[in-house]
Amino acid sequence: MKTEAPLLPGFRLDQTFFGFKPKDRILLHENLFNLIWHGEGRWSWETVYNMPIPIRKLWINKLNEILAIKQAAADPKNNKTPKKVPGSKTLSKFK
Repeated sequence: MKTEAPLLPGFRLDQTFFGFKPKDRILLHENLFNLIWHGEGRWSWETVYNMPIPIRKLWINKLNEILAIKQAAADPKNNKTPKKVPGSKTLSKFK
């Protein structure tokens, strides 16, 4: 004998609309935070949140390149000069 309440049509408890899953929301907000934090105040939260996704990905990839160059320059084992990021004037001096 069933003791559960019957599910009526139109009364579904599962997700019935498009939206982010909880793990995807965390990833989204981590990306937003990292873009704002490493952007050093260039963007507000509203600007980054409403930014078109391809543009947001472009800036995240650009900041990843810059951070990789900074890490390579700071590595004492790596005595090579840092690479120049395409489209930038100069990134050889880091302070």
